[in-house]
Amino acid sequence: MFDNKLTIFTPTYNRGDIIHKCYKSLCDQTNTNFTWLIVDDGSTDNTETVINTFIKENKINIIYIKQKNGGKHVAHNTGVLKCKTELFVCVDSDDYLTLDAVQEIYSAWEKVPDVSDLAGIIALKGISDKEPIGTWMPKNIQYSSTFDLYDKYKFKGDTLLVFKTNILREYLFPVFEGEKFVTEAVVYDLISQKHRMKLINKVLYLCEYLEDGLTRNLLQVHRNNKQGYMHYLLQRIEIATEKKSKYKAVSNYIAGCLRIKSFYYYKKLDLKWLKIITLPRALWVYTKPHLKKTLIKYNLYNKLVK
Repeated sequence: MFDNKLTIFTPTYNRGDIIHKCYKSLCDQTNTNFTWLIVDDGSTDNTETVINTFIKENKINIIYIKQKNGGKHVAHNTGVLKCKTELFVCVDSDDYLTLDAVQEIYSAWEKVPDVSDLAGIIALKGISDKEPIGTWMPKNIQYSSTFDLYDKYKFKGDTLLVFKTNILREYLFPVFEGEKFVTEAVVYDLISQKHRMKLINKVLYLCEYLEDGLTRNLLQVHRNNKQGYMHYLLQRIEIATEKKSKYKAVSNYIAGCLRIKSFYYYKKLDLKWLKIITLPRALWVYTKPHLKKTLIKYNLYNKLVK
């Protein structure tokens, strides 16, 4: 048994009835040399009682922290700041890991060269260990930033991200008063500007994927957390270096203004000419989900796609 280098971080809020599935997957790991750090974001159910039961069973090393409700991104900041290991990975309370996930992370990390621009590991999420949510990793690519993985290599789907803790401490989530959501991409985009990740073409994280429910809920989440949402879209404009990516980022920003029904953020953006020439694409980006929803309703979407 080697030194514990890994913290599995779980933010949770009122998940006392389902977190046992995540717990069981951690207890059943082929390598249990890790710390399970749980940050309870102000649960009002029996989560604390359930976790205390887990701790008493003494099957794995558990650290439990309870704080005032502030949102997953605030819980993530707490977890990063309290983490005492080299590596940090987030596993949500309603998801779980494949039984060899911890060992796969250790094995991959041992082979990663110790260079400053490598920030961690990217593996796959799936609905089973044989079926990823989206595509498999691009062929013949061992290292990539998270941004390039999607933008350059056209990967689609969800990933498990294992980061060096000291790098995450440099990129804590921004916190906006009165808001409880900031997309994880805010942090990952910034890390991508300076760091690459080791790619693992294997499913290590298992979860359910309900696309329609996520899309529907996410729209309301954005409207309830306008500052965080527009901060993310503005950051995408600021980090865009090529004309094509800048054009895309501005049009997505304008579409975001339409989604949250805010003329304030549109006026706040200074890029006058780009705001004009990107308007047609912005309207399409805004309209496309509504059009897709309508086509699905009348059973026309699959026919048109084919």
